[in-house]
Amino acid sequence: MADKAPAKPVLLSGGNPQISKGEGDGPVQAYIAAMPGWKSAVWARFDALIEEVVPGVHKAVKWNSPLYGAPDALPGHWFLSIHCYDKYIKIAFFDGKRLDPVPPVASKSGQASYFHIHEDDAVDEAAFADWVRQAVALPGEKL
Repeated sequence: MADKAPAKPVLLSGGNPQISKGEGDGPVQAYIAAMPGWKSAVWARFDALIEEVVPGVHKAVKWNSPLYGAPDALPGHWFLSIHCYDKYIKIAFFDGKRLDPVPPVASKSGQASYFHIHEDDAVDEAAFADWVRQAVALPGEKL
């Protein structure tokens, strides 16, 4: 009997991968691998950058979105999440209005601010790393 190829992950509305919830790096890496097209390689780079800036970063996938928390944060407190859309990756800094400079996409409610990465964007990795350094020092959002 021939081995079956692994099933492709289901992509939800907007192209977001459907990944089972779970704690740790494994579910986040499964999400990254399932991101369609250019998004997988781009977010793999930013995931590695977060690990460089925040050694021991806590990771999980909940609600089909990777979450990132400070290593010493209270359980369930997160400083950043991502969500995959057809044309961009949406990065949510949960306390983004407290970052300097504030990420460019405002939230309609709460303290969150967003940063979007499109396929041909030249992202300033140093500026992103600075946002991560600032965000991880804040209490984080309880989810």
